[in-house]
Amino acid sequence: GERECSSSLINPVNIFLSDRILKAARVVYSALKERNPDLIRDRKHHLKTYRQCCSGKDLVDWLMKLNKCLQSRSQAVGMWQVLVDEGIIVHVKQELNFHDKDTQFYRFLDSEFGLNHLTNEKDKDQLDEELQEGLSLLLQMGPDALLTMILRKCPSQRSAEDLEVIYEELLHVKAAAHLSTSVRKELAAVLVFESHAKAGTVLFSQGDKGTSWYIIWKGSVNVITHGKGLVTTLHEGEDFGQLALVNDAPRAATIILREDNCHFLRVDKQDFIRILKDVEANTVRLEEHGKAVLVLEKAESTNQGGTGNISKYTVMSGTPEKILEHLLETVKLDTNDPCVSDFLLTHRVFMPSSQLCPCTYHAEPSEGSELEKAAYALNTKQKTVKLIGQWVALFSQMIKDDPIIVSILCFNAKMSSPMSLCFLVLYEIFRPDHSSVTLMLPVNTSVQEVMSSLVNPGGDHVLVKMNSMGGGWLFMSSGSNLKIQLYRICNKGSAWPIHRLYWLCSIYGDTMPLKEQQGPDQSTMDTWEQMCPKEIASQLTNYDWELFTAMHEVELVYYIFGRHKFPGATTANLERFVHRFNEVQYWVVTEVCLCTDLVKRAILLKKFIKIAVVLKEQKNLNSFFAVMFGLSNSAVQRLYKTWERVPSKTKRVYCAYERLMDPSRNHRAYRLAVAKLSPPYIPFMPLLLKDMTFIHEGNKNYTDKLVNFEKMRLIAKTVKIVRGCRSTPYDSEQSLPLRNPSNIRHYVQNFEVIDNQHKLTQLSRAMER
Repeated sequence: GERECSSSLINPVNIFLSDRILKAARVVYSALKERNPDLIRDRKHHLKTYRQCCSGKDLVDWLMKLNKCLQSRSQAVGMWQVLVDEGIIVHVKQELNFHDKDTQFYRFLDSEFGLNHLTNEKDKDQLDEELQEGLSLLLQMGPDALLTMILRKCPSQRSAEDLEVIYEELLHVKAAAHLSTSVRKELAAVLVFESHAKAGTVLFSQGDKGTSWYIIWKGSVNVITHGKGLVTTLHEGEDFGQLALVNDAPRAATIILREDNCHFLRVDKQDFIRILKDVEANTVRLEEHGKAVLVLEKAESTNQGGTGNISKYTVMSGTPEKILEHLLETVKLDTNDPCVSDFLLTHRVFMPSSQLCPCTYHAEPSEGSELEKAAYALNTKQKTVKLIGQWVALFSQMIKDDPIIVSILCFNAKMSSPMSLCFLVLYEIFRPDHSSVTLMLPVNTSVQEVMSSLVNPGGDHVLVKMNSMGGGWLFMSSGSNLKIQLYRICNKGSAWPIHRLYWLCSIYGDTMPLKEQQGPDQSTMDTWEQMCPKEIASQLTNYDWELFTAMHEVELVYYIFGRHKFPGATTANLERFVHRFNEVQYWVVTEVCLCTDLVKRAILLKKFIKIAVVLKEQKNLNSFFAVMFGLSNSAVQRLYKTWERVPSKTKRVYCAYERLMDPSRNHRAYRLAVAKLSPPYIPFMPLLLKDMTFIHEGNKNYTDKLVNFEKMRLIAKTVKIVRGCRSTPYDSEQSLPLRNPSNIRHYVQNFEVIDNQHKLTQLSRAMER
């Protein structure tokens, strides 16, 4: 295996050659030889001649000119690194990393891989198309290769940019979820890349001396002990080997590779122990009555003028009051300290509004002149007012729904479009015979309030939410005070009536879902075949933007931690937006599976792919992924005859977009694509919620009975992604359709869908067996 970070002779990391990469290499090599054959020539360096090779700098220059989409030289380096990893191009001294330098030379192994093997019968357009497809593949794979290249460098050779790249990756690694920011940054500087080619390789044996901690970067391992045999299997993102280092004990188990080509991130013992000591040395604990009340971590940061480093203390944990006190003590009036917004976004998790409102911080200076005490008091009051001002600005409408806050803060604000707790909605509640009762109730209604609103209910009744397949969720009996948000379950006239509420006797038999819940029987293609993909995509984006901006940032916090833990809280806007993703996804599958004409069905697939193209151009990633998930649904994918009729160019576009859906390395392909976007854009909300769940479940709310503020900071950082997406207004004028905008708008807001996968599969099989 590859254990050292030297440039000695080692087999390429990725032993298994991909046909698609080889195809890309052939078209790139062919273009290079045809357009710039002089780049491949004999080169001299330090009195030695290297036959028929290119310099790293020339290859990067050529690729930058060829592909105008490249935004930096490092992207081009990543693309060449893919071919180095595959062994298609090799360094003249067999080094594993590609270098963008004049004095580093590379050869194409054209005869070994048949790089000259290109069909001459293809016309220029065909070759150009294949070249663009090949470049697109390499561009997609480049960042991963670049990251592996950075990890393979000796830690001492990593640049500040390299360390930042590794740190960003560690944010999404399960084994590092609970670690503080400073520890992750230290790990980025010492991690060593290690790879092993063959399954069955023993990494270490039970009883060996513990020398390293491992994080699985790719692949999986089996954990085996004497007597018990196979104990467990560990996968990508999980770690092992830490216990032996902490306890200075022999290895407690044997680790064996479960599959070929496994990659690991290794931290050696001396680095591991040093990081633990550094953390302890930089930690400051403030105590009262012999108990810690605030834990701070010292971090070095560069002065604004760039002159030297200054020490800054970051809150790691503490009591709610002490965290607030520290913020007011250290916040600068002329800056918007991110720590303040982190606190305000998450305070309800550990400090209810009733506790925050009185602003319990009333510190008095213990010494100094009367003038100094007065100045101190004035400064403190100004900071408190600033904090309250930011708090009111953040929560605005939500504050009006909280009677405790209203009793302390009296203000008037214009009603906004998002749903508030007092927002009245029309509900339809069904009896077993499908007759209904219509009620006007607030969004945040309890089961008890629903039951008491029904006229003469009589006897013991229950409220049941039923889906389109007849599955039900019991919301408890009439005595329950459970809060439910009905806006999307039984809103009268809801565009997507998948779930309905039923008012039933507590002892009830089978109740069938409503016919409308089971979705349409006919495709609506006749309705929208005259609408062009751009018009549909534009109205999808306009509507999604309305839903996205109606959602309050703090709803994300309530949703992840559990809305029931926050009295009076609502997540109605967020849930409405999340439901929209499923609605769009099933709209695609429903339309395809209800279109019985083969030719029309192929046209339909082509149209959906074009809609996806426009959605991506408009930076509406939520609906873009919804459409792509719909197209990748098994009921659609199995329609081989239909896909055969889709033009090859359209299928190539679809395949390129499929790579963005790749979930490996925690959806790295998507994250890299998003990193290049500027606001406004609509993010892929399911992944954002997954990230927040990952942080929430990987970190406790409290450590040693103190609020884990490092966790709150990570949660707030993810919430601020939503803030960033909406920081610039969306210009809907650019995307307005040219004709019948009201008809298209009505159509996209009222999709009729089938969400029963079994039914969709049956429809698909009926069309193509």
